[in-house]
Amino acid sequence: MDKNRLHGVHTALVTPMLDGKVAYKDLERLIIRQAEAGVSSIVPCGTTGESPTLSESEHLQVIKTCIDVVRGDTSVIAGTGANSTSEALALTKSADEAGADAFLLVAPYYNKPSQEGLFAHFRALAEVTEKPIVLYSIPSRCGIEISTDTVCRLRDKFPHVMALKEAGGQSAKVSETISRIDRDFVVLSGDDGLTLPFMSCGAQGVVSVASNLVPEVVLELVNHALNGDYLKAREIHLSNYNLFTDLFCEPNPVPVKILMQFAGMIESAEVRLPLTPPSASNLNLLKEIASRIHFSEEVCR
Repeated sequence: MDKNRLHGVHTALVTPMLDGKVAYKDLERLIIRQAEAGVSSIVPCGTTGESPTLSESEHLQVIKTCIDVVRGDTSVIAGTGANSTSEALALTKSADEAGADAFLLVAPYYNKPSQEGLFAHFRALAEVTEKPIVLYSIPSRCGIEISTDTVCRLRDKFPHVMALKEAGGQSAKVSETISRIDRDFVVLSGDDGLTLPFMSCGAQGVVSVASNLVPEVVLELVNHALNGDYLKAREIHLSNYNLFTDLFCEPNPVPVKILMQFAGMIESAEVRLPLTPPSASNLNLLKEIASRIHFSEEVCR
């Protein structure tokens, strides 16, 4: 996978569910829609895909479904991280064999390892694949940040550690990473509301939740920024900033699934425990959002 394919919009795909099971027909439709919109890649089984609640067989079947549907026309960056190194190894090996183009590997959550532990964890994973690895630093969920020193060590030892999804909310981390690592290394925003600020500091795209819903909008913003047209990118950013932030009025992916159901993209907004449906006030907020982005009144009832 060429590094340039890591630029752009990568959709952190939801995992649609119905009656406690993965809704594979809905999943296939979502994949097709993203591919037709022209996103750089689809990213199944990340946070937005509720990976911690998927069984191993479901996890792999969701990834395989993405691979089978896109048939190489759109890249698939498979979320195969876990807080158990052995589990992450098994998922990564299986996804590699299934034909994933690259891997999104989150910092081990709950364990709260040291930076040396993080290095050892990612080293073990890098040793079982030659395909590109996207490190995923999200301290709010993992309790630990992947430090720039650790990213540098991994990149120096493993050239296929090619990117960082930075979801720590700090534009300074983007600048620090890019200034210290070779220019072929890619930094991606992990937060739709920070895509433009991060790209102004050198990030080259986003792993997006909003693009589940409005891929064309996110693509337009990112493409303008990649082309250096920051005035137009800013206009799109400001026009959609409330959407980008209100998508997190409840834990992700509860709000985006609600909006996707309103839009008729999925049959059900079902999530798995410990996630729950939104509060009445936030449901009303989501209905307001739906009306602002021109969903029909019928689907908002």
